Amino acid sequence: MRVFLYSRLVNARPGIAYRYHRFHDGSSGIKKFLSWFYLLWLNFAYYVLFCRFLGKKPASEFYEYRNVPCDESESALGMKDGMISAEDLVRKLSQYDVISFDVFDTLIFRPFSDPTDLFYIVGEKLGFMDFKNARVSAENSAREKGYEERHHYEVTLEEIWRELSSATGLDFEEGMNAEIRTELDLCYANPYMLNVWKELSSLGKKLIITSDMYLPEKVIEEILGKNGFEGYEKLYVSCEYGRNKYEGRLYESVKDDFKGFSLIHVGDNPRSDVKSAKKAGLDIWQYPYVGRYCSLYRPHDMSAIVGSAYRGVTDNHIYNGLRTYSRDYEYGFIYGGLFVLGYCRFIHDTYVTKELDKILFLSRDGDVLKKAYDGLYPGDNTEYALWSRKAAVKLMAGHDKRDYFRRFIDHKSGKELTISELLDSMELSFLLKDISGLKPDDKLDTDNAKVLKKFLNSVWDKVIRAYEEQDSTARKYYAEMLKGCGKAAVVDIGWAGSGALSLSYLAQKAWNIPCEILGIVAGTNTVHNAEPDASESFLQSGKLVSYLYSQSHNRDLLKKHDPNKDYNLFWEMLLASPEPCFIGFYPDGPHFGKADIGPEKALEIQKGVLDFVSEYSHLFSEYQYMTAIGGRDAYAPVIAASGHGEKFFKEFIKGSGQQAGI
Repeated sequence: MRVFLYSRLVNARPGIAYRYHRFHDGSSGIKKFLSWFYLLWLNFAYYVLFCRFLGKKPASEFYEYRNVPCDESESALGMKDGMISAEDLVRKLSQYDVISFDVFDTLIFRPFSDPTDLFYIVGEKLGFMDFKNARVSAENSAREKGYEERHHYEVTLEEIWRELSSATGLDFEEGMNAEIRTELDLCYANPYMLNVWKELSSLGKKLIITSDMYLPEKVIEEILGKNGFEGYEKLYVSCEYGRNKYEGRLYESVKDDFKGFSLIHVGDNPRSDVKSAKKAGLDIWQYPYVGRYCSLYRPHDMSAIVGSAYRGVTDNHIYNGLRTYSRDYEYGFIYGGLFVLGYCRFIHDTYVTKELDKILFLSRDGDVLKKAYDGLYPGDNTEYALWSRKAAVKLMAGHDKRDYFRRFIDHKSGKELTISELLDSMELSFLLKDISGLKPDDKLDTDNAKVLKKFLNSVWDKVIRAYEEQDSTARKYYAEMLKGCGKAAVVDIGWAGSGALSLSYLAQKAWNIPCEILGIVAGTNTVHNAEPDASESFLQSGKLVSYLYSQSHNRDLLKKHDPNKDYNLFWEMLLASPEPCFIGFYPDGPHFGKADIGPEKALEIQKGVLDFVSEYSHLFSEYQYMTAIGGRDAYAPVIAASGHGEKFFKEFIKGSGQQAGI
């Protein structure tokens, strides 16, 4: 009856399901009680009052999420919500003779926020559109028929597939085997529970499995064995016994088999694993459900399958209880991992389709990108290349005087910088004695900026000569790096694409290196930039390509991403590097400045990013199409955390001390 009501009242209309889960999930006490009345009201308004808009999800491009914790990491917050360390749980459970464990969402995870989303994968294998809904509907029908015949709702996978085969025409054997194979491919061990299991096994405790499930016992045995859960005394599967935990009758079978033994059950479901187990006379320990914060902090305005995979992998990792992570680590894992994984796949696809000879990852944003990329695509030819905006502006001075003045002078005007300090940063201190009308200690403002530019124009040949040695050194550096390459790509985070475009010009026009260079950026200038169309001709011609958004795709992000609100910094922090900033090429070697953030902080962010990339790609290793992550999906985690005036990001950047600069 519970399954039937849930299907009819919640899942029948996407808009009702969305609104109900937004209110209900993660609630407790009176709010949880009220959520059921809210569900009834939604159905009444939709069906009786004809408020049909409630049947659809909100049309807004961006959803507001509850404030992401700013003072502590999410994993630390999760430990306050009923979780205890694996060691403490072992001590608690070891007091009992027999320990019973739930399977799914306790011992075993699926890499999805909704377990039925695994049916998307099955449907793709079978070439059947809308398979997920057909599969869910067939299970509900099978349970209803089962109740009519046997007075209980327990069904086997075989019964479900006979119903599904009859309704769709899908081959019974092929379909059932495809579903089993997918479960075996994707199910993986909860690392927290695996530690607990191994410790209890070493103590000689009797371990049993008690699960409400339609999968055959032998399939669950294979899933458990494949993931390290071995040596249990007995496996109780509801579909095999015709009785379940939800109603409490499966626990009676457990008690009958272990009379005289002290028993405790461990599981996550408030009804099946807690209330019903208590009622049956078992002690319990409730494992906090890892997806309990999913509707609060994770994005839902994503494509169905990638969104579910992202939320599932993220929450399973952050909230499983095995360890507490730093805020820096979680910044990388939660907000950067999906982006880096998707961006690397985008770069690789470009590498293949454009038949490139090499990929250059520009410092420093390319540091973690190259680490992730080389792990994912070890056969591709890649190299880490020293480059920076400051180095590019100096080397391009002879070609783009306007940009030289704009970045070195116009952008610094009114920032309490003296003329002496400015010329020193431009490496032109030797010209200070020749300037008339300006004093070394004068602060740069709009008026004296004009005077300074007029003076530099009058001695422009000296300005160019000041950078000749750097130009010669840079030419040798890139001539060696691009030796034998006919086509190469230069990868950066963005935003105008000046890194790739300046290198392309210098290599082909100034340095006579016979290599065509394509620019790949994460994102472009947006409507909030002073020069929103600075790179449009190169994007249109294909000499520059963008992953997340541009004027021609994902235009909602083009409007959302605002550099004036530090959005560029949010993203640059995701690619943080412990390396100091690169100043330029010199005869005695490359020169570096200071690092934007502390090395430890940068490495923690990188570890979070790389752990997500590794875990997600490993879990979906049999389904490579799952790494084809669209730019809109890759941006979504940042949207989820950018509400409430970007409070979370502002607090995070404040703690890093990072500032924008040339």
